Amino acid sequence: MRKARRIEDKISSRILRHPLFYVCRDIERAIGLVPNFPNYYIITNASPLAARLAKKYRQIILIKGRENLDTWELLQLPQTKKIISAQGGSALGGKPNILVFKNTPQIEGLCHKMGWKLLNPSAKLAGQVEEKISQIKWLGPLVKFLPSYKVTVCKKITWTGKKFILQFNRSHTGSGTILIASKKQLDEIKHKFPQREARVAEYISGPLFTNNNMVWSDKILLGNISYQITGLKPFTDLPFATIGNDWALPYKILSPEQIKQYNKIATEVGRRLKKSGWKGLFGIDVIMKQKTGRLYLLEINARQPASTTYESQLQSTVCHSDPEDSGEESLANRCTTFEAHLASLLSVSPDKYKLITIKNGAQIIQRITHKKISIRQLADKSQISNLTKKKFNIIIYNNTEPNSDLFRIQSKKGIMSAHNKLNKVGQAILCCL
Repeated sequence: MRKARRIEDKISSRILRHPLFYVCRDIERAIGLVPNFPNYYIITNASPLAARLAKKYRQIILIKGRENLDTWELLQLPQTKKIISAQGGSALGGKPNILVFKNTPQIEGLCHKMGWKLLNPSAKLAGQVEEKISQIKWLGPLVKFLPSYKVTVCKKITWTGKKFILQFNRSHTGSGTILIASKKQLDEIKHKFPQREARVAEYISGPLFTNNNMVWSDKILLGNISYQITGLKPFTDLPFATIGNDWALPYKILSPEQIKQYNKIATEVGRRLKKSGWKGLFGIDVIMKQKTGRLYLLEINARQPASTTYESQLQSTVCHSDPEDSGEESLANRCTTFEAHLASLLSVSPDKYKLITIKNGAQIIQRITHKKISIRQLADKSQISNLTKKKFNIIIYNNTEPNSDLFRIQSKKGIMSAHNKLNKVGQAILCCL
């Protein structure tokens, strides 16, 4: 049995008397930490992955119903309240810790009412940072990292004959970002939303990158940069939908100078978040302008980014298998992204901890498109079975809404050879679809 690393010991000591409950719609958000970790509980909807893991780990509690519930709905269930009271109640000498994927004012109010300690940073601050209009004011001097932009109501936007990006205040995984490519398209939006405020920005063509960073006490830890797979058919119908990550490709595309530029943007955003009172994970999306090589900040995710779990699983594999990093001191000072997130929120001292570096691995999501309606149709065609036979890890979802996740394909190797181009591993995935 392997010796526990120091970060694991410190997290364990923090939740010894105050158990931690991760409550989430999809179990995948919470399994960046092995689900048998002492006093770490997961409360989530039943799903194929959740059911399989629940058989192995007793600390996973499944809520079964006809429909998947969101986090707020899960938290307010009498069943959930009873579980939290039984496993983490006052008999243990304090408030149970609650962690969610994305905080909301409703969740904050419920946790306060129930006497639970919500670990997530303020929902109000997260909104200011993420939303496209309020973000500009919050960024202050950091707007220099953005593509050129203006904010106005839709009826005042004019067509100049040049493509541009239009963003409404709120969006999710690219669904609120629109490439305006014609006067007719613009006129339709102006007619439908004449008074709606929007951010109008320069259209930049080039590869998109992202990484998961940490505000941990007085430190800013920079995570591994991944190429963000966006709008790739047949995985999605939406041109700006985020559908995956490739941790190998950035090292083939970005120069050392560009990586330095990227890290500068991430560090400056992290410092501003720290000044605003942020703790834990945040992500940034950065685009490289194909013609000039310059990097621009596109998005800030003030929360645990969706790629955190698989990145942490890849890091864990490296940590326990890399002979060059097997020394006791090296192992003690290294942590996964998810571990660092928990440690920060639990006020563990950052000491000399460093995030584990990875330079390989990828995941891609098959969204529900007009051609892929249900998982049953895929099963009938044996696509899932064929992917599994080729040693890809598959996570199946119960979603039915258009553009929601149908299943996720995970690979320990990169799947992209260039921007918007699959390599041999990626082509093997495509052949199964």
